[in-house]
Amino acid sequence: MADEQLRVILAKLGLDGHDRGIKVVARMLRDAGMEVIYLGLRQTTDSIVAAAIEEDADAVGLSMHNAGHLTLAPRMVQALKNADVDIPVIIGGIVPDEDVEDLSKAGVAAVLGPGASAEELVQVVHDAVASRAAT
Repeated sequence: MADEQLRVILAKLGLDGHDRGIKVVARMLRDAGMEVIYLGLRQTTDSIVAAAIEEDADAVGLSMHNAGHLTLAPRMVQALKNADVDIPVIIGGIVPDEDVEDLSKAGVAAVLGPGASAEELVQVVHDAVASRAAT
C-alpha cells in the first residue's frame, strides 16, 4: 500500500461546529500526498458511511470537540461494520487521556490530540491503514 495514494474521509460528526483543526489536518494529509475528501460539518454516520463506500476510502477521520467522542466514535465504528466496510476510524481533537482506552476497546484505531505534528498524523494514518490491511 506504500505506493498507493491513501484516500481519507474527514468529517465532523454530529452538531460540533468547530472546524478549524480538521481543515488544518486536511491540509497536512494533502501535503503528505493523500487524497482527502472533506465532508464538512454536521455529518451523520450514514452520510460518512455512504461517502466511504462511494470514495473507496482507506480511513475515516473524525474531529471531536464537543465531548461526544464516547458516544459518536463507537457509533461510527459500528455503522461502518454494519455496512461491511472494514476501514479504520481515527479520532482527533479534544479527548481526555482517560477516554482513549475506552475508544480503543470500541474499535477506534487511533486518537490524536491537539498539537500532534504533521509527521505523527501521517504516520498514524499509515499505521492504521496498514494494520487493517494485515488482518
